[in-house]
Amino acid sequence: MKPGRGNRTRRIAAVGMAALAVSAIAGCGSGRTGGGGDGAGLVAGTTDKIFSLDPAAAYDNGSLLVENQIYSYLLNFAPGDATPKPDAAEKCEFSSPTVYTCKLKSGLTFANGNPLTSKSVKFSFDRMLGINDPNGPASLLGNLEKTEIVDDLTVNFTLKVANDQTFPAILPTQAGPIVDEKVFPADKVLPDEEVVKTKGYSGPYTIASYDKNKLVEYKAFPDYKGILGTPKTSQVSTKYYATSDNMKLDLQSGALDVAYRSFTPTDIESLRKDSKVKVEDGPGGELRYIVFNLNTMPGGTPEQKLAVRKAIASSIDRPALAEGVYKNTYQPAYGYVPQGMPGAAEPLKDLYGAKPNKDAAAKFLSGGGVATPVELNLQYNPDHYGSSSSEEYAAIKSQLESTGLFKVNLQSTEWVTYQKERARDGYPLYHFGWFPDYPDADDYLTPFFAPNNFLQSHFEEPKITSQLTAETTEQDKTKRIKLIEDVQKDLAQNYLPTLPLLSGKQIAVSNPSVKGVSDTLDASFKFRYTVLSK
Repeated sequence: MKPGRGNRTRRIAAVGMAALAVSAIAGCGSGRTGGGGDGAGLVAGTTDKIFSLDPAAAYDNGSLLVENQIYSYLLNFAPGDATPKPDAAEKCEFSSPTVYTCKLKSGLTFANGNPLTSKSVKFSFDRMLGINDPNGPASLLGNLEKTEIVDDLTVNFTLKVANDQTFPAILPTQAGPIVDEKVFPADKVLPDEEVVKTKGYSGPYTIASYDKNKLVEYKAFPDYKGILGTPKTSQVSTKYYATSDNMKLDLQSGALDVAYRSFTPTDIESLRKDSKVKVEDGPGGELRYIVFNLNTMPGGTPEQKLAVRKAIASSIDRPALAEGVYKNTYQPAYGYVPQGMPGAAEPLKDLYGAKPNKDAAAKFLSGGGVATPVELNLQYNPDHYGSSSSEEYAAIKSQLESTGLFKVNLQSTEWVTYQKERARDGYPLYHFGWFPDYPDADDYLTPFFAPNNFLQSHFEEPKITSQLTAETTEQDKTKRIKLIEDVQKDLAQNYLPTLPLLSGKQIAVSNPSVKGVSDTLDASFKFRYTVLSK
């Protein structure tokens, strides 16, 4: 276990729930709160579903979309900027290697009129860790030892590991919303209806009407003083769809102004040709990859297992997957950190080639004394990472078998069973996906490759653990980027515990009259209604 970061199983809930958008069924109307009417100057659509409005239980993209509108954070990401900047805070900085100090702006209030002070901040973080909801993001705060009040406007965060360069980036995540200590219970999750009713939040919008996973109506909160600024549209509604088909039709008919998450690759390809709408792309940070269970994968020795992994890496045609299956809504991934993020590298391209190389794959296997064809039991999930997963893994099976070096037994399992079976070592090789918690390269490294990592792949290497600790705590940005690049090269050449395949983009589609969409499609992965107007 990496010291001070805890068992970062943190994204088990989110990697799954984030892609429920494609297959989830719309809510049945429970949780309706507030007035009627469309009440909107702008109408947005999504297929993502809200799990909870209480930050302690919310660790999914559907809930994140709402949190981005109604909660304030000590630090947040301004549109177009992936560097944490003061939101509710006036400033935040390390006051010592293990103490991160934040001073709040004066005169802040929640939407219900209650004051937002350092007491609120301490309560929010203590509550997050105290409840530690299994569906929540508390594990992001694994390096937080305690939160202390200095005065009415100042709090100190004491960290377990000194100089944690990722901590500022964690404050704007789903672990960081500030809630009203006078209305949120300290020891249990507040139901959605009560969150709406009590208005114990302080972001740029309030919720005017709430019909869970059907319609949410927002109204600008005039006392918000944070980095997102005054909303350009004072009233926004979000409509929720069971499938992208109806969302696409409403967008094309003008019933929707903008749609964000998630269209199928075929939808996007079609919409790009439609002059009535505008398709906009932004950095997404999503990563699709194969995980190797180092205990149960083929190979009689560690050396043979590594030879098999390298041969597979030399046999995959990523460009064909990106273009043929995903219509270029994804791009080939040759590194563990997606391109466009500081520290991104492409060591797999140098080591195993940008295109399949059968001769190189055969050489790895013969050099390791591995008999061919190698039988691979490859598991994928058909319902959690989008409707194209079946096509993707059929293509991967075809690519591997076309070399003559592999025989692939391809199997699929629904998500609930999938999670249980992989944790029981049921899958020697399996499909997984990742959505970023925050725009920092470490979010693609420590959760995957530190001891007791969330993949439960039995990968643990002291050298890699040491490198991860070094990059996380290095204060010099240039040196830190070099450390991040180096650990990726070491992983790719000497261990290859996972095989990155594709990285995804953020895509939003709007009426051409809507402005500001490109401003919010940035590496923070936060879609903000404040910048949208028409």
